[in-house]
Amino acid sequence: MLRTCPSCGSVNRVPFARLHETAKCARCKTTLGPAAAPIEVSDAAMFDAVVGAARVPVLVDFWAAWCGPCRMVAPEVARVAGQLSGRALVLKVDTERLPELASRFGVQGIPNFVVLREGRVVRQQAGAMRATDLARLVEPRAA
Repeated sequence: MLRTCPSCGSVNRVPFARLHETAKCARCKTTLGPAAAPIEVSDAAMFDAVVGAARVPVLVDFWAAWCGPCRMVAPEVARVAGQLSGRALVLKVDTERLPELASRFGVQGIPNFVVLREGRVVRQQAGAMRATDLARLVEPRAA
């Protein structure tokens, strides 16, 4: 995955398996923190690569642009991505662009959240949720 350095603007390649770790910019050596924002999934191959390589839990937000509740929950999804940075990854899957992924996980209503560990579904919940509730899906002992 490509990450832009906030200091020098250079683009750095970070392997999917290391998105939850701290890295250094290849050019200026500035520390690049772990992924702290939702990652937009562009295709099923990318989804499978990230989930397959992840060493931390993955929270997947199945959503669509026309969905009002999905738009309302988007800031909460971003908030939980920041809160769980380094401990989990957050992916966003647009069900209009990637209906095969939604079908694979039996998504019938959106927003729909799926938590995967080692590539396996451990929790699934439909409906809008606050960041604290999303964090509890990923880490049941989270606040």
